[in-house]
Amino acid sequence: MPASPLAVEARDLAKTFRSGWLRRRETAALRGASLQVPRGAIYGLLGPNGAGKTTLLSILATLLLPDSGSATILGHDVVREAFAIRRRLNMASGNASFVWSLRPAEVLAFYGRLYGLHGRALKRRVSELLERFELTPHLKTEYNELSTGLKQRLALAKALLNDPEVLFLDEPTLGLDPDVSIRIRAQIAELRREQNTTIILTTHYMREAEELCDRIAFIKGGRILAEGSADELKRQIHIGDVISLRLEPAVPAGLAELPGVLAVQGRGDRIDCTVDSSEKRLPDILKWLCDRAVLVRDCQVREPDLEEVFVELSR
Repeated sequence: MPASPLAVEARDLAKTFRSGWLRRRETAALRGASLQVPRGAIYGLLGPNGAGKTTLLSILATLLLPDSGSATILGHDVVREAFAIRRRLNMASGNASFVWSLRPAEVLAFYGRLYGLHGRALKRRVSELLERFELTPHLKTEYNELSTGLKQRLALAKALLNDPEVLFLDEPTLGLDPDVSIRIRAQIAELRREQNTTIILTTHYMREAEELCDRIAFIKGGRILAEGSADELKRQIHIGDVISLRLEPAVPAGLAELPGVLAVQGRGDRIDCTVDSSEKRLPDILKWLCDRAVLVRDCQVREPDLEEVFVELSR
């Protein structure tokens, strides 16, 4: 049978955590989450703290069992065929923690053995990753003495030991300086470009998601609220491009009725028109104004960002 075009598919995943003895408490982490990730894609999971992002990744990585629902990785069921999946995936966390006294090469060698690497093959793979992530100058530095950025690069290097076909990255640039974050993002993009690795990453950073991800899902309260490309998400919740105009005389009635115009709002001596696509709608708006002898003194276009989508969906 031909391979499925989907690397990851989840349907109606649910997970509830229970704690306490006398006073039993239940926390629903996932409430029917579903997603589909094509092979070779970078897929972003965005949401506030406690939204269910890490729980969802943990189930997909076969680290947690779902209470209900189903999921497959590369055509294998995450519950029934977990062993077959594990050798083909890996995971890195922004809160990675290794044994404090181990040095970078020792950390990679330890995990390499868990993936079946030995002898020359293990030594060669460790050397490749140390060089790739610029860790060679720090060979003698114990883990607890590494900077946050170096720890994160080591975590990413560990996640590539088995050349995974699917890679889960949980907040990969959490707490990093901007220059280090840029380098980590470049390395993530390079993985997909050179090895066609399917990557699912969670992040709080809108710029990171917009820069890296082909598709993005917003999760809140254990549910996927919206999913699509960055532009599709903006259209889904009616956050569009803003065309800001300074007109003379005042704007005539009817502008809000034009195709593609989502909203019209006055702001001082300006009129802000929210449209689904400025590239598509601006010529029609200018022609409509010209036909009515309205002079356009100034025109500015502003594209929305994912921050606005995130704020809107998090309400």
